[in-house]
Amino acid sequence: MAEITVTEKNFQTEVTESELPVLLDFWASWCTPCRMLAPAVEAIAEKYVGKVKVGKVNVDEEPALADAFHVSSIPMVVLLQNKQVVDVLVGYRPQSELEAMLQKIR
Repeated sequence: MAEITVTEKNFQTEVTESELPVLLDFWASWCTPCRMLAPAVEAIAEKYVGKVKVGKVNVDEEPALADAFHVSSIPMVVLLQNKQVVDVLVGYRPQSELEAMLQKIR
């Protein structure tokens, strides 16, 4: 399963109703650190198929979702499980930090 694009329209189905934990990457096309983080997020999506759902939220196209998660700086990665925020990372992080974040899943 590759990354999915998360929008207001599919948020309920893809995130709220997800049986799997969800890793959301808040990004924008003009954001250089976001582009640097993208390969790590993609690798997580491929490596953790069936264990974690990985979604991408374009903050320019989905300002209401960015607002709902209080995004004030990007990239911002949010890990959710059972509709609850488990952890948040802001700024560029190496893949190893994203994987360490996933260890917080129960």
